[in-house]
This record gives sequence, C-alpha cells and structure tokens, in this order.
Amino acid sequence: MFTFFSRQARARKKQAELLYQAIAGQARKAEFYADFGVPDTFDGRFEMLCLHGWLVMRKLKAAGDEKLSQALFDHMFKAMDETIREIGVGDLSVPKHMRRMMTGFNGRANSYEEVLEDQAAMKESLRRNVYGTLEETEEDKVAALAAYVMEAARAPLQDKQEDTHAAQAG
Repeated sequence: MFTFFSRQARARKKQAELLYQAIAGQARKAEFYADFGVPDTFDGRFEMLCLHGWLVMRKLKAAGDEKLSQALFDHMFKAMDETIREIGVGDLSVPKHMRRMMTGFNGRANSYEEVLEDQAAMKESLRRNVYGTLEETEEDKVAALAAYVMEAARAPLQDKQEDTHAAQAG
C-alpha cells in the first residue's frame, strides 16, 4: 500500500521538476529583458522566475492540484538554494537568503493575486517588484508586462502531460 503513495510522490516530484524547467525556460526568454525592460541581473531573473512560478502555481491550485503546486514550490526553492551556493554565497548565509527569497516570493504572489483584475494596480506592483532596482522605467514596457501577466493568468492551464512533454523537448 505504501509503495503506491511513494510512487505517486515520485511521479509528482518528477512532474514538478519538469514544470520548473519549463518555467525557468520561459523566465529566461530574451524578450523579457530586451522588449519589456526587465533588468538582466540576478534580481531581474529572480523576478521573472517568481512571476512565472506564481502563474503556474495559481493555475495548479485552481485546478485542485495543491500537492503538485507545493511540490513545484519546493523544487523551485531547492533549485534557488543550489544557485546561490554556486554563485558563492557561504553556507552559513544560505538559510538567511532562502528565507528572504521565500518571503519575497510569497509577498509578490499575494500582491499579484490582489491586483490581477486592475491593470493600473498590476503595473504598480510590477514597477515595485520587477523594476524595483531601476531608477526609471519606461511606462510602455511596464504596461506591456502587465498586459502579458494578466493575459497569462487568464489563459487555461495546459494539460500537465503537454507541459511535461514540452519541458522534455525543450
């Protein structure tokens, strides 16, 4: 009986890994940095990863798949932990950085969720989070990113099998 549950957990973990690969691939697309003016920095890439992770996790939750959403969250932050270690953050500082990143993700997710139906508020939330390290932002780029986020949030969740196959192919 317990092997059934462990098999489900392994399958969910693999699915979360593949979803994360798809999210990371989307977050790395050059147009976010060139066309939308997202800073091409560690912070800018973190913002795009959080934004796309939130979009997928909210759709999983809406579809009733809380466990996969949680597995995706866990995998995403495990990958971030590995990344900050690779860039040289000391072992003693990693937990502090991870807490800050998780808190930041949750704050952003709550903010985006609250303003999802209000384009002006979405632009302000994106300006504060995604463009927060810039002294100035171009209004048309912020508006374009807000439109992208709002459209992506309304789009239906692709079948998880399609996501899995797309991640394996990409």
